[in-house]
Amino acid sequence: MFELRPYQQEAKDNVFYHWDVLKNKNVLLNQATGTGKTVTFTSILKDCIQRGDRCLVLAHSGTLLDQARDKIKRLVGVECALEKSESSARDAWERVVLGSIQSLSQDKRLSEYPKNHFDTIVVDEAHHVMAPTYRSVLDHFSSAKVLGVTATPDRGDMQDLGEVFCAIAHEYTLPQAVRDGYLCPIKALSIPLNIDISNVKCTSDYQLGSIGNVLDPYLHQIAREIVDKCSDRKMIIFLPLIKTSLKMKEILISYGLHAEEVNGKSADREQILQDFADNKFQVLCNAMLLTEGYDCPDIDCVVPLRPTKIRSLFAQMVGRGTRIHPGKKNLLLLDFLWSTAQHNLCRPAHLIASSNDIADKATKLISQKEDSVDLEEIIDLAEEEVLHEREEALAKRLAEMRRKKMRLVDPLQYEMSIHGLDLSNYKPVFNWEKEKPDNEILSRIETLGVSTVDITNSGQATQILNTLVKRQRDGLSTPKQIRFLEQKKFKDVGLWSFDDANDMITLIKNNNWMVPYRIKASEYKPKGMRDEQQRNKA
Repeated sequence: MFELRPYQQEAKDNVFYHWDVLKNKNVLLNQATGTGKTVTFTSILKDCIQRGDRCLVLAHSGTLLDQARDKIKRLVGVECALEKSESSARDAWERVVLGSIQSLSQDKRLSEYPKNHFDTIVVDEAHHVMAPTYRSVLDHFSSAKVLGVTATPDRGDMQDLGEVFCAIAHEYTLPQAVRDGYLCPIKALSIPLNIDISNVKCTSDYQLGSIGNVLDPYLHQIAREIVDKCSDRKMIIFLPLIKTSLKMKEILISYGLHAEEVNGKSADREQILQDFADNKFQVLCNAMLLTEGYDCPDIDCVVPLRPTKIRSLFAQMVGRGTRIHPGKKNLLLLDFLWSTAQHNLCRPAHLIASSNDIADKATKLISQKEDSVDLEEIIDLAEEEVLHEREEALAKRLAEMRRKKMRLVDPLQYEMSIHGLDLSNYKPVFNWEKEKPDNEILSRIETLGVSTVDITNSGQATQILNTLVKRQRDGLSTPKQIRFLEQKKFKDVGLWSFDDANDMITLIKNNNWMVPYRIKASEYKPKGMRDEQQRNKA
């Protein structure tokens, strides 16, 4: 028996709700690196086994399969069969099969299994699922329920996954985990070293060989920055090539740091990793070997020297240092100034920003600081600036709306009023989200006071309705209250309670529909907001 954390239990409940009630057969679980994805899906498998299901766990590396086997045996007490290399699980008695996608996707092996052999399939690191190997296995076992588990940072990175999965059953993000105390705070430090990668070949991502060649002349400068900025920390450095990783190790040693290197060809890899865990040396260099399935909780500095456009890959690198550990205060993330014509290069701010414009603003703010900055604090600052800029850009549109005297509140105005950046940054992923919105949902939205003229898809409509219903349940101000009080020049009315807004409207009504002279609308804050601010300060 083992006890799940609250977010893990909620994730488990939501997955079964989607499977059993909503009849969504293929669903995603998005859970930040370091928050125990394997524990979550192990608990889900436990219930599936009790139902009598035959289960398959798919992964693309032996490390991930070993982790899953260990967790399932240790937490559930269930032995697993292996479908990997020379091991076949075709006639195995075990209820759980751990399958290497490279092995199981082979036509001969796959054809040995009846199409209905498995009832439940878990795909670990599901952002790989678009590969033909995964698609062939899932197509073969098409009657099985599928759970994809990933740490993909945002919906923008899930666009392709919508072809396989029909819904996100649960999300638990990096910022949430940091706020809840399950992951450590992240500090970003901008390193004033411009590394020109503008000529590096790039298709879906930057070519490793080209990066290695460009990076080579900068290694001594990088080593000096590391010695200067973080020589007191236990760090992992990600490099593009084995030869670059080996060279970096030697340079760091020449600067007085105790460093080692590990790669896929290292004969003593397990011993090196164990020595690092035992603090026998300080710095571990690797050529992108340890991005997935590697845990060393006391790492408190990550140096990503492999620029990437893929946020899931960047999150995996940083995730090696986000776990909490006794005595560990935070994770320091070095942010090098990659000089490139590409505008979608991942930087620290992309880990937790809700949109690219907020990430870009935060990146600019980080680069202006000489010392490390708390990533969540800088994102809050960036959100305020972006919100202010959006409000200014929106002013003309709102003025035009007032002239038209619309009966209902425009969705964009509502999003800005409640600081609903998750609404304004929404991107449809799944097929049902992209469809034309349902008339019944649109009618409910209008009943709650929001115009549906500019709502173009089901996903957007559902998210707006869910927000309206949740705010109503939480006793927050309504769209009509917000519009009326904002017309009277009150600020942040979207953050007021329903009762505070209602009291002010009543006061204005009793004063011939004018704001009492003793109240300065642009500076006014209701008692509920003042109390909340005092609690936050305390």
